[in-house]
Amino acid sequence: MRQLLFAAVLTVCGLNAASAHDIWLETNTELVRVGDRVDIDFKLGNHGNEHRDFKLASKTAPDGLALEVISPAGKKYDLRPSLTDLGYTPKEGYWSAPFITAEPGHYLALSTSDKIVNHGKPLRSIRSAKVWWLADKSLDKPGAKWDANRKPLNLPFELVLLSDPVLFAGPGKAIDVQLVRSGKPAADQVVSFIPRGVELSAEFDPTYERRTDKEGKTSFTPKEGNTYLIVSHQVTDDEKGAGYEGTKYTATLTIRVPQICPCCDE
Repeated sequence: MRQLLFAAVLTVCGLNAASAHDIWLETNTELVRVGDRVDIDFKLGNHGNEHRDFKLASKTAPDGLALEVISPAGKKYDLRPSLTDLGYTPKEGYWSAPFITAEPGHYLALSTSDKIVNHGKPLRSIRSAKVWWLADKSLDKPGAKWDANRKPLNLPFELVLLSDPVLFAGPGKAIDVQLVRSGKPAADQVVSFIPRGVELSAEFDPTYERRTDKEGKTSFTPKEGNTYLIVSHQVTDDEKGAGYEGTKYTATLTIRVPQICPCCDE
């Protein structure tokens, strides 16, 4: 049985230093039987710039790319040779890799990067991207429980998912997250909840964007099933170093919201 790991290091493309493209992870499903395959896609898109959407834009180079999946037991897996390029040209499409589940529970695919980029001025770009899915012995009556006390992974900047992303997700069910920077809650920061096929309005979009409270927490309630990209950015000119004049933090989290909540009637 082959198992993979999903994490990523990339070269950022963009219009300028403050509006580079973002990375995100997607899976082809959010619920599988134990022993079944999940396809994990690593994508690059426009939601970090003025477009504010969920569209693909270019593709990361394979050089330096790492992939990581964390199992329910906390074990990490890596199989970079299994990456497949799904584009005809170097800047078209995206990368994808399969993962075979071996135990019941929630799996996390994780992407991280820490790289100096230059689109007008050199910046240190620190990123994280996550996607969860559930493997269970039964799809009709899955029993794996979500840990409501999820802890941060001690990343420099990350979105921590507090609500169940699979069994109790659906229209009318809140998606709860916490934004954490260097182990501390990131208060009063904008978090965008971008549905596939929707372009957010300029500046602050009250329909799809929220601000974090003093604990770094915020919530969004989807009205319909869709794939939602949750993203937050923070740029600082105070954090400078050798070869860079500021730091940009980016965190993304992808959730597939079903049209019918699997266990909401129980």
